[in-house]
Amino acid sequence: MISYLEGIVAEKQPTRVVMDVGGVGYEVFIPLCTYDRLPAVGERCKLLTHDHVREDTRQLFGFTSEDERSTFTMLLGISGVGPKLALSALSGLSARELKAAVVEGDVKRLSSISGIGKRTAERIVLELRGRIKPGEALEAVAGGDPQSSDNIRLRDTVLALIALGYQQEPARKMAMQALKGGEELGVEDLIKRSLGGGRA
Repeated sequence: MISYLEGIVAEKQPTRVVMDVGGVGYEVFIPLCTYDRLPAVGERCKLLTHDHVREDTRQLFGFTSEDERSTFTMLLGISGVGPKLALSALSGLSARELKAAVVEGDVKRLSSISGIGKRTAERIVLELRGRIKPGEALEAVAGGDPQSSDNIRLRDTVLALIALGYQQEPARKMAMQALKGGEELGVEDLIKRSLGGGRA
């Protein structure tokens, strides 16, 4: 299995790149989000890869971040979603936006992606919702800088509520409601304020 390629960008197009690694040119298929982050032709680059092997073909898919690659791999695990459709999904939405759509059950947003109909979008939501970790789900829905003070407090509050037995989605809604107070409350106070709304 080829886990990554590090070399010179020999050619690049919105859907593919050719990486020159020690004099060997590797054709790698990429989503638009990866293309946007590629350096100019002739410059060095490292691409994380997914080595897709089937009986009659072998293809490499490349990504500039682990988040993109892991989202691509999750999509491939869904019945009826192949590499082409998974790339299309990551070209239509960033990995964070895609996860946010799954967490929020936004079938309309997912089905707006080229090649993804309503049924496939519903299947993506159904099958991926339970596979996205609570921390990832929070960062996806919150948006912005995952290391910002509000996002850290939100994440820690939701994780605490989940540890107390709440389901992920009700815990997230409770924590977001508590955070709307606008005061610079600590996590402990946010948990108390969340619990004031009653158990989900």
